[in-house]
Parts: sequence; C-alpha cells; structure tokens
Amino acid sequence: MVRGRRSRQETAMMRIVICATLALLLATPAWAQDDLPSYPRVKLTTTEGDIVLELDARRAPLTVRHFVKLVDDGYYDGTIFHRVIPGFVAQAGGYDRNLKSVESEDSIVNESGNGLRNLRGTVAMARLPEPHTANAQFFINLVDNRSLDPQGNRWGYAVFGNVVEGLEIVDQIAALPTGPGGEFAQDVPIVRVIIEKAERVSL
Repeated sequence: MVRGRRSRQETAMMRIVICATLALLLATPAWAQDDLPSYPRVKLTTTEGDIVLELDARRAPLTVRHFVKLVDDGYYDGTIFHRVIPGFVAQAGGYDRNLKSVESEDSIVNESGNGLRNLRGTVAMARLPEPHTANAQFFINLVDNRSLDPQGNRWGYAVFGNVVEGLEIVDQIAALPTGPGGEFAQDVPIVRVIIEKAERVSL
C-alpha cells in the first residue's frame, strides 16, 4: 500500500514538472532558447576572489535560463554571501551589503529530479519549504549534502551547475568568522563577502 501511494505521488509530481516545463519553454522566445549554450559559464567576481560556475542547461533548463537572465540583467551585482555554514553551504543572491532583501516575488519550477546531486562544489537553488519557491538565491555545497537531494516522497533542492574554478575561494569564504546580522540570528560573515560582478564568460 505504501509503495503504491508513493508511486502515485511521484507520478503526480512528475506530471506537474513536465506540464510546467512545457508551458515555460513555449512561453520563452525562440531566440532566447537558441542563444543559450548547453553549458554556459558564469564568473562571480567577489571581494574574496573569483568563482567560475559551469551551468547545466540540459538537465536544468528552466533554472539555468532564469539564473542567466538574472546575471545578464545585473541582478547579482552588489549582492552578498549572507548565509555561510562550514561543513554545509555558502548561500548568496538575495541580500545587499546592508542585508536588505532584493528578491522579487517571482519563482521557478523545482527541477530537483534532474539527476544532478548536491555534492561538494555543486551549485543549487535555495528556496522556502514549499518546493516551487526558488527565486534568485543560490548556494554552493561545501560538502556532499545528500539530504538535500529529492527523496521518494519529497522534493529536493535543484542542482543546476558546479564550480569549475575558485573552489578554494569558496572554502576561504566558508572559513570566515560569522555572526548575527539583519534578520539572521547567525551565519552572516562579519566581513561582507560581496559579489561585485556576475557575468557570462566563454570557455
């Protein structure tokens, strides 16, 4: 009985993702789809050093398209790493240096069932407890966080790329002292780690 119920839940979730994916792809102009390579790269120029991400548009097309649009729009410029937990994640993309939220209310479909796992050095979308609430915040996994992968009866956190240059910079960020700040009781780097520029780069 339990296996049967779980299977129906998985089928229902898959139908939701497929329908939403098709709807969003149909709504995306053809020129925008053709313009995006399969593995675009984004460089984050931070106050601690450069980090280069390689994104997987084949396995996470909606997430990558959304992320790249934010990069192209200059959204991430001036945002910070606001939540850094050694042995877990370094999270960024939602707050400015004054810890003021800069996120909109837009959200994207959860693509956590794409086969990519939350392993060390991968980048994934942060979200609220509800599955389809990812917006602009992302995190870099500092270790293998298998508990963040989808399970049989629940959604995971969608991985959409990995760090190909500057993982030592990520570790450097993870080693910074943290404390309370703004609405956060802890885990905010005391010295702000600012993303000065996020931009697409060629291989």
